Amino acid sequence: MGRFALKGNAALLAACLIITGGASSVNAATLQEIRNEKQEAQNRKNEAESNLKNINKDIESISEEQEAVEAELEELDAELVDLLLSVELLESDIGNKEQDIEKTKEELEEAKAKVSAQETAMARRIKFMYERGSSTYLELFLESKSMAEAVNKSEYSEKLYKYDRLMLERYRLARTEVEDKEAQLEEELHELEEIKEDLNTQKDELNALIEEKQETADNFAQQLSKAKSRASEYKNQISQQSENLRKLGQAEAEKIAEEARKKAEEEAKRKAEEAAAKKKAEEEAKRAGSQTEAVSTDNTEESGNSESTDSTDSSDNTDDSGNSDDSGDESESRTESRSGGTSVRASGSGTGTDIANYALQFVGCPYVAGGTSLTNGCDCSGFTQGVYSHFGIGIPRSSYAQSAGGEEVSFDQAQAGDIIYYGGHVGIYIGNNMIVHASTAATGIKISSAFYRSIITIRRYY
Repeated sequence: MGRFALKGNAALLAACLIITGGASSVNAATLQEIRNEKQEAQNRKNEAESNLKNINKDIESISEEQEAVEAELEELDAELVDLLLSVELLESDIGNKEQDIEKTKEELEEAKAKVSAQETAMARRIKFMYERGSSTYLELFLESKSMAEAVNKSEYSEKLYKYDRLMLERYRLARTEVEDKEAQLEEELHELEEIKEDLNTQKDELNALIEEKQETADNFAQQLSKAKSRASEYKNQISQQSENLRKLGQAEAEKIAEEARKKAEEEAKRKAEEAAAKKKAEEEAKRAGSQTEAVSTDNTEESGNSESTDSTDSSDNTDDSGNSDDSGDESESRTESRSGGTSVRASGSGTGTDIANYALQFVGCPYVAGGTSLTNGCDCSGFTQGVYSHFGIGIPRSSYAQSAGGEEVSFDQAQAGDIIYYGGHVGIYIGNNMIVHASTAATGIKISSAFYRSIITIRRYY
């Protein structure tokens, strides 16, 4: 932006010089002075045309940069809207996750109660069995009406004990599953809260960037207005100098005509003087009594000299007329052509399964905000971009841009290797309702359920 200001100051100074030296009146007295003034006017016009050409280049450059900044502003505004939507969805996911955790805690308390009740019941029965000892089996035989009844009672006791053990293990397993579920929900909630904090940071940075870009766009608008104003001044100066040149050309023609008239008058006067001298000579010859032949011969010679002089005069007149033809206005026309712009396309191939398997190799690698290294640290979009780049597939850098590219597919058509966008976050689908993604700084690259957050869109780039 500074280069335009410097150019503008130099151009404005040149404009001031043109204005102060661009008088359109003709003050010259002689033909040479008129021609000198005409040359100066032409120089000033050429300078104004050169300055106008340069300022038009500046206007074009400023306009291009202004359009680029305005395009960036539109994209940033769209990204901000998407980011705000992502934060809103994330808050909803967090609320749902908190409800799931509360429900899981209730299930856990219920499971703990069942385990405790089963343990208490078993403890009582085991205590009873140990206190009674072997007499229990004797009583079974004595109290039984038959041997078959006694065997059945013994088998029932064994089955009851095995049932107690089975139920205890089942209740303990249920409690463990609920505890694992609670831990998983707590971890997912923590991840969502970290993502929300990261999105809010992105939102603040995006707002600051939008404000900065808006100031830049406003600055370009001011520069463009000043440049157009200077261009208008140069156009006025060119018009003034063109009018000045027209007047100077007219004055030059008038001066040439005036000098030709004076020259013609001087020539006529000279001829008149020669004729008078000739007549005087003839009269003197007659008075002297010269012979008629001598007088006739003298008259013939004088007539020849006069014709030679007339021929010379005619040649001089032709030269003057030639000089007059040499005068005139000079004009130039220039045409510029511009060319440029080449399109660059990235190409490559790779199946979705290969993409997913390659991505899984980096599970456990660290998460680094803004990072792009699959092994040393990357963020979510840096991870997806790095994986796809390995297969020669170029995708945008940001998660928002990745959500708008490729081909959109529904979840029932999702295949391994597709990119799932959650709003400010992306992951690679690996099948079986699972994704691999660069999650947070605490967990790094990991495998998660595809439904751990609300899905916004699924994109396919291969």
